[in-house]
Amino acid sequence: MPRVRRTKIVATLGPASDSEEAIERLIRIGVDCFRLNFSHGTPEYHGMLVERVRAAQARSGRPIAILGDLQGPKLRVGKLAEPVDLETGQTVVLAGRGDALPGDLELGFPIDLSAHMRPGREVLINDGLIKLRVTESRERRVACAVEIGGLVTSNKGVNLPGAYLPIPSMTEQDHRYLDFALDNDVDYVALSFVRRAEDVEDLKRMVAKRRSRARVIAKIEMAEAIEHLEAIVAVADGLMVARGDLGVEIGAADVPLNQKKIIRLGLEAGKPVITATQMLESMIERPEPTRAEASDVANAILDGTAAVMLSGETAAGKWPFAAVETMVKIALAVEPNLQYHDTTYELSRLGSRYIADVVGHAACDIAETLGVSAIVVPTVTGESAREVSKHRPRRPIVAASHDPGVLQQLALDWAVVPIPLEPSSGVEDLWRKALDAVMRAGLAGPGDRVVITSGTHVNRPGSTNTILVQAL
Repeated sequence: MPRVRRTKIVATLGPASDSEEAIERLIRIGVDCFRLNFSHGTPEYHGMLVERVRAAQARSGRPIAILGDLQGPKLRVGKLAEPVDLETGQTVVLAGRGDALPGDLELGFPIDLSAHMRPGREVLINDGLIKLRVTESRERRVACAVEIGGLVTSNKGVNLPGAYLPIPSMTEQDHRYLDFALDNDVDYVALSFVRRAEDVEDLKRMVAKRRSRARVIAKIEMAEAIEHLEAIVAVADGLMVARGDLGVEIGAADVPLNQKKIIRLGLEAGKPVITATQMLESMIERPEPTRAEASDVANAILDGTAAVMLSGETAAGKWPFAAVETMVKIALAVEPNLQYHDTTYELSRLGSRYIADVVGHAACDIAETLGVSAIVVPTVTGESAREVSKHRPRRPIVAASHDPGVLQQLALDWAVVPIPLEPSSGVEDLWRKALDAVMRAGLAGPGDRVVITSGTHVNRPGSTNTILVQAL
């Protein structure tokens, strides 16, 4: 039987990977989900990418997820007539859009900075490469001393660690791109700069209002999100450890432990976690990763992340295919050391899917004890497969569904192999068709044993109540 990689790979599309041939090759190598970075490009460009991914998916015969990543209310330097070279020790004045005077640096939001930035606060520009410190707040503007200088160009990111700014969680551009994403049936929408659970709930209401089934990923990249992490995990469909801005916000030294905490909470809640940013950064220029990068990817996998993500490595790098191949090799090398995750039920006992969760856990126990080839989960919505995935069994989780959208979403879930299934007339017909599909996919063969977990009420979501051990 083929060895199934359980950790999923997300690749960002861009100029280095946007051709039909490149996308198809990335799928063959091992990409499970493509990220559309709405901070760059146009709706027309991203629309083309969606068409190419779906065409390549059809040719590959493998469901692929698409993640639309909203830019969010990122504070940026405004449009500059020319770059500004800040020298250490000089003073510079910052102002929100519309408040700048000649010689000021204007930021991209209309906001009264003096109301929120007190003397002593840090201001970081360009991922912290330039560091300022507020010395005076006055009339909607703040004066800052340059502690670490450098060249400031238009649109560079600005971080104000520890400061709360009354900026909406979604900008006008985000609303336009959300409409685009839902019109094009993306499988996931990522919300940037989440601060509280209410930000996620607001986006989920917008998605539901459009009658879309897109799932919402909360990007954890602000100190305020860490403070409200448990509440955010409870309402999000998935999480992303966005380590770039998170490192600027809380300091690089505090990122590793918070990354582990985010992964742990996501695992306990059965929510997929994507670990992202600079995972194989050196492969933008070089064909091999550093040893530190390989260890970084491996440790995220050992901690239980559902997926690892490539950004510039595949969007604009010189070695996009080698980067994905490297991710695949690291995952396959590490995964044999992963342990079965035995979950307790004190919290989930209160959930509406408690019985389905317990049955899924029992199916994992049986699969581990008998050493079966696969755990087969016929599913209507994908939730039963996610409940099995939550327990991190050491066997592939074959999710069989007649719904292509559900299969595409499940492409992002840990160890889940989504395969199409024809509609069934009854439970025995469902089991027979599911086993036939597993054998056609080459995931089990004659003489192998598999565990099937499903509901006796066919096509009724949330009815999982049965476990069957079947020899093929």
